[in-house]
Amino acid sequence: MQTPLDLVSAGVIPPCFFPNVRLRLAYLLLWLLPGLAVAQSSLSGTVRDSLTQKPLPFASVFLANTTIGATTTEQGTFTFERVPAGSYDIVASYVGYRLAKQSITVGRTPQQLALALAPTGAQLGEVVVRPRPNKPSDYQRFKELFLGYSTFSQQCRIHNPDDVLVDFDPKTTELTAAARNYVQVDNQALGYRVKYYGLRFTCNFTEQVVTFYGQPVFEEMTTRSARQRRQWEANRVRAYLGSPTHFFRSLRDSQLTAQGFVARRLRIVSNPRFARADSLRQALLRQRRAYSAVEQDSLKRWAGVPPSFAMLYMAPLHVDKLRRVAADGQRVFLRFQDQLQVTYLLAGPDANYRLQPSRYARGPAPPLPQDRQVSQLILMQPEVEIEANGQLANPLAIFTDEYWGFEKMGEFLPVNYLPPAPSPNP
Repeated sequence: MQTPLDLVSAGVIPPCFFPNVRLRLAYLLLWLLPGLAVAQSSLSGTVRDSLTQKPLPFASVFLANTTIGATTTEQGTFTFERVPAGSYDIVASYVGYRLAKQSITVGRTPQQLALALAPTGAQLGEVVVRPRPNKPSDYQRFKELFLGYSTFSQQCRIHNPDDVLVDFDPKTTELTAAARNYVQVDNQALGYRVKYYGLRFTCNFTEQVVTFYGQPVFEEMTTRSARQRRQWEANRVRAYLGSPTHFFRSLRDSQLTAQGFVARRLRIVSNPRFARADSLRQALLRQRRAYSAVEQDSLKRWAGVPPSFAMLYMAPLHVDKLRRVAADGQRVFLRFQDQLQVTYLLAGPDANYRLQPSRYARGPAPPLPQDRQVSQLILMQPEVEIEANGQLANPLAIFTDEYWGFEKMGEFLPVNYLPPAPSPNP
């Protein structure tokens, strides 16, 4: 029986890096979906020690997946002005304390928050010795899977590799990585310094799944060059256009066609020929004898039969087939049948993108379209809300594949990123 995970094929890892392994990407980067919401409000609060209740001065406080952050005052207080409406995780960090995280929803009313940090027990300046150093090949695999292979990803650098703890378990074929505090990624393509707090990374080669999640905060990198600033701005627009962020906002605003998207129904159907072929193989294996010429011919003939095949419905889907709007007209839910093939017509794929052969078809991969980006979207539950700021209420409700699965940290944008408005016609 196929599980939803079996339906997510790869196209992310070039075979030269991991021969005989095809990764199915459970893309849990918590897709950062900036919104167009007009409503804004302010947040303020205090960061304290959970045991003594004393305020913690100069603690770092930020809204995860955004550029919104601050350092507390000597009294342990902080304030964020003009936060766009939507759902966020507010995170506080302090040396010698565990991260404090609280989920909040921002509307039109100012909020007062209290964050309590629990001491870790480690003393400031204490030297922590890891049980063994990272194996260079394991760290290299982590870095490639985490940063990605795109043109922008090649301009990303992990600033503190010694703070990353990587381990590979050959019994479970699982590669894991974590950081004591955060992993800092300097993205020279987009001009962001990303501090990824609480990183939890897993790559299971048996199940062929990659997941990573945490609470990242974005900082604008500084430059004295106006030319580099313009390049960063252009690259951010390029990363945004055609992305899941762009797609969900366009869907919520009924602007799919105007924004250059086409969505089609993709149905995965079990192949009865595979069941018969697999039964033949199992029966011959149980007999434990040499195969006859006829049996060898049968095995050869059935060798390339895929377990399932894909049926693509060519008629584009109307937005009402992709979403449900609540009776109040305010809440919008992502909802569709089977899977989606999402095509962005206004830009081609990255030069480093290579489409891998589909597990649903024989032969090599079809020619890669040069003038468009083709992705797959899988919904793991009946529906999920698209919030006012464009985020999914449950980011783990989706898997992405093909081109969207290819994009990683190189295209990582904060929630509060807004592309520049088009210039008015003269």
